[in-house]
Amino acid sequence: MPEKRIAEDPSEFSAAEIGALAHLYRGEVYRSTIWRTRLDTTTNWAVVTLGVALSITYSSPEASPLPLLLVGILILLFLALEARRYRYFSVWRARSRWMERHFFVPMLKDGGDLHTEENWQKALAADYDRPSYHVGYLAAVARRVRNNYLWILLIQTVAYVGKLTVHPTPVPDLETFIRRADIGPLMPGEAVLTIGFLYILSWVALAVWIRRADERRIRERGGRAAMG
Repeated sequence: MPEKRIAEDPSEFSAAEIGALAHLYRGEVYRSTIWRTRLDTTTNWAVVTLGVALSITYSSPEASPLPLLLVGILILLFLALEARRYRYFSVWRARSRWMERHFFVPMLKDGGDLHTEENWQKALAADYDRPSYHVGYLAAVARRVRNNYLWILLIQTVAYVGKLTVHPTPVPDLETFIRRADIGPLMPGEAVLTIGFLYILSWVALAVWIRRADERRIRERGGRAAMG
C-alpha cells in the first residue's frame, strides 16, 4: 500500500507521492517533446513546398507564377494541421510547467519544504479528471502564424510580386503588372491582387491580435503561471 500523507501536516508529500509526481512530470515532458517535434514537422513541410514552388516559378522567365498561388493552399493545410497539434502540445506543456512552478520551484527554494499553496494539486487533478484543450483553435492558428507562418507567407508574397515584376521582362508600368497577374480567363489580375492583399493582411492582423491578447492575459494574471 502506498504511504499515506501525514494527517497533522497536509502540506507535506510522502516519499511515494513525490516519486509518483516525478514519474508523472517525466511523462508530461516526454509527451510535450514529442508533440513539439510534430509541430516542427508541419512547418518543415510548408517550407519545403514553398521552396519547390519557388524553384518551378523561377526556373525560367516564361514559367507561370501560378505555382506560388497554389502552394498557398498547401501552406494553409499545413497551418490547420499544425494548429490542431499545437492545441495538444499546449496541454502537455501546461501540465509540466504547472508542476515545475508549484512543486519543483518551492522544493528548490525552500530546501524540501513542499507547500500546497493555491491548491495547485486540485487544479492539476481537475485537468486530469476532465481533460480539455487549454487553447482555442483560433488562438492556436494565430500563435503558429505569429511564430512561423507569417514569415513563410511573407516570403511567398514577395516571391510572387517579384516574379510579376521581373519575368519575362522587367515590368514597364502598373497596367502590365496587373495583366501579368491574370489567371487565364478565370480571374482578372485586379481580383487576384486584391484577394492576395486581403490574404496577407488577414494573417498580419491575426498575428497582431494574438500578441496583444497574450500580453493582456499575462497582465491579468500578474505574470503567474496558469493552466493554459
